[in-house]
Amino acid sequence: MIQSINISKKYGQAEVLNIESLDIPKGQSFGLVGNNGAGKTTYFNILLDLIRPTTGEIINNNVVVNKSEDWKTFTGSFIDESFLIDYLTPEEYFYFIGELRGMNTADIDTFLQQFDEFFNSEIIGKKKYLRDLSKGNQKKAGIVAALIGNPEVVILDEPFANLDPTTQIRLKQIIKELTENREITVLISSHDLTHVTEVCERIVVLEKGEIVKDIKTSAETLKELESHFAV
Repeated sequence: MIQSINISKKYGQAEVLNIESLDIPKGQSFGLVGNNGAGKTTYFNILLDLIRPTTGEIINNNVVVNKSEDWKTFTGSFIDESFLIDYLTPEEYFYFIGELRGMNTADIDTFLQQFDEFFNSEIIGKKKYLRDLSKGNQKKAGIVAALIGNPEVVILDEPFANLDPTTQIRLKQIIKELTENREITVLISSHDLTHVTEVCERIVVLEKGEIVKDIKTSAETLKELESHFAV
């Protein structure tokens, strides 16, 4: 589904990412972990063509992401609040994204109903602009917007940050439901080792831009990761 081939990114003489090969098959729940500066967000930004690699290419469902925009029709993502149009209300933003995905207002209203518990009565109908919501509620809106249009690939950077415990639990359930039919590929980066081991079947560890571990998640994965980062 997603192939990364000889991907590197340099800023001057500083190399922040160097991945020789990374393949993520269709339907996999994939986790990317590492300390600050490990290259997680850089990798996602290249995958979303927000920055260009110094070398190499990423292929998303047979589309080279920096040579065609066709991948955008089947990919949903939320990296941070910069993805939001902050002078819109959440409803206006969802309708805008829905229109881009070929959905009308009624379609979006029906789609949003399944997220009533996740929103916890804090998003819809509040007559607030996105910029006036808390960081956690902005994240809720961004995550749900990334799911509009039934994308085949969903990319979420630090989705659990700024969310309260109840919302974190609800988000984990949403992610598990996305991947249970093996049709949707979900990529998550996170500093939270517990959450990522609960929702991802495979976890890759980055250090200084390079892959140092590639783990199939098991009952021992959390201990293995904790031991790795405790050194």
